[in-house]
Amino acid sequence: MQNLNREQYTTAVQGWIYAKTDPKRLSELFPENYIFNFTSEQVDWLRKNNANKEFCAEVGVMEGKLTVMLCPLDEKGNKMEVGEVPFSVFEPLNEDLKLTEIQTYTVVKNAVLSKEMRKIDNDSDTFFPLAGKPIMEQDIAIDCIESWQENGQDWFYAEYKQNGGKSIFNKFYVPFDKISKSELEVSFVCSFGLKYSEIYQKQLPALIFISFVKNLGGSVETISNTYDYAKPCPPICKIPDLDFGG
Repeated sequence: MQNLNREQYTTAVQGWIYAKTDPKRLSELFPENYIFNFTSEQVDWLRKNNANKEFCAEVGVMEGKLTVMLCPLDEKGNKMEVGEVPFSVFEPLNEDLKLTEIQTYTVVKNAVLSKEMRKIDNDSDTFFPLAGKPIMEQDIAIDCIESWQENGQDWFYAEYKQNGGKSIFNKFYVPFDKISKSELEVSFVCSFGLKYSEIYQKQLPALIFISFVKNLGGSVETISNTYDYAKPCPPICKIPDLDFGG
C-alpha cells in the first residue's frame, strides 16, 4: 500500500497550495482522461481508522504529480494522527470505465373475488425505485465527468482570475457510509467532475467515485457503483481545517 509520512504529506499539501497560484502549472497537473485509483487495501485501512461520518480526501502535489491523500477524521471532525496516510497518484485511465446501475421494480397485482367466488376486479401497478443519496443517476454522473473534461481548465482559469486561485479546492469531504458498509473487496476509480450548485449559483468541482466489487447484484431497490461525493473545500468547509495530526 502506498503511504506518505508526515513530512511527505506536508510537502504535498504545500505543493498544491503553490500550484493553485499558477495557471500554467494547473494545466500541466490536470491532463484529460486521468483518474485516481484506490485499492481495496486502502479502502480497508480507511474503514478501520476513520471515526467520523465523513473522511477527508486531501489534494497534494508530490514529485511533480497530483495526488489525493486519504485522511481519517475523529468523532469531532479533526484529522487523526495515524503516522502515515495512503495516497493515489493522478494517472491515465488505461481501460474503459463501466458505470453500472441496476434497478428492480415491484409489481403489485390485485384481484378481487365476489362472494360467489367470481373475479370482479383485476389491476396491477408498478412501483419505480428512487435512488437515495449519495447515489447519482448514471446520466448525471457522465454529464459531470464530461463537463470536467471539456470545461475544467476554464473553471480553473475563472477561479484564478477572480482571486488568484484562493477559492480553488484544497480537499474534499466524503461521506463515509458507503465506504464503511461496502464489501471487503471493493476498490474505487475516482474522477473529477463539474456539477452546478443551486446554493452557490455556479459550477463546483465534484469527486465521483466508481466502485468495483466482485459480485454486483441483489434484490434491492437500486444498485449503483457510481457515487457523488461532491463536497469541495473551499467553498464547503464545515469541518475544522486543522494541520495533519492535529
